[in-house]
This record gives sequence, structure tokens and C-alpha cells, in this order.
Amino acid sequence: MDTIWKPHVVTATVVPRDGRYLFVEEDIDGERVLNQPAGHLDPGETLIDAAVRETLEETAWTVRIEALVGVYLIETEIPGKTFLRFCFAAAPVSHDAERALDREIVTTHWLDRAELAAAALRHRSPMVLRAVDDFEAGQRYPLSLLHDFLRG
Repeated sequence: MDTIWKPHVVTATVVPRDGRYLFVEEDIDGERVLNQPAGHLDPGETLIDAAVRETLEETAWTVRIEALVGVYLIETEIPGKTFLRFCFAAAPVSHDAERALDREIVTTHWLDRAELAAAALRHRSPMVLRAVDDFEAGQRYPLSLLHDFLRG
């Protein structure tokens, strides 16, 4: 029987506030990297629900998803490890300073584009800066592009 190749489906959020963007500093395989709040789609979950959940779990920020910024496909150096990333524009709604963050999250940062670019060697992937650049270029797609047919 042939093996079916399946990319990992993940969501991410670009969360702007006062000219800066919300990022996580996370410990991945002993290395500290910068990323948008992001994570895997769970079974039975919509892409929007996953983006809101992951942002809350990683940053303690509740956000409102406003638009789709882009869909990105990336192959890693690990054979067979490919990610399909749905990146959303999100508005910050509220912050729970008492909420514990996911265990791999070291801290959160609000960085402007220049600060993010200066830290390029620490980006988890090339998608980190690309998503901000796409957002700053005004790239927004309506959420009506997404259709969920879940067996809830």
C-alpha cells in the first residue's frame, strides 16, 4: 500500500498594535527562535478557531480574526516534514497577564518590522518576516474564502 504524504496544517496570526507586532520567543530543539503565535490545527477545529486558540495559549492575548493574510507552504530540512500555514490578521482584544503560556514559549515581544528584520537569524522560518511584509503591503483576503464542513 502506498503511503499518502500529508503536510502539517498550522495557523498563525499577525497581531498589530501601535506599529508593532506580537511575537513569541520559543525554545525549539534547544534553540530560541522568534515566530508569530502559531500552531497545529486540532481535529474538529476550524482554521479561525485554531488561530484564536493558539494565540491565546502562546501569548495570553485574546484576538479577533479579521482577514486571511496568506497561505504558505514550506518544506523543512527534515524529510517529509512540510507545513501548510494559514496566516491571519488579528486584532488584539484583551490580555490575561496571569495566564500561563505553553511550555515551549519563553516570552512574548512586541516588535516593529525593523526590529524583526534585524533578528532574521533567529526567525523560526522565512514565513515570519514574509507574513509581516504581506500584511504591511495590505494583503488581506476575506474570511468568506474559508468554508468549514465539520461533523460537529
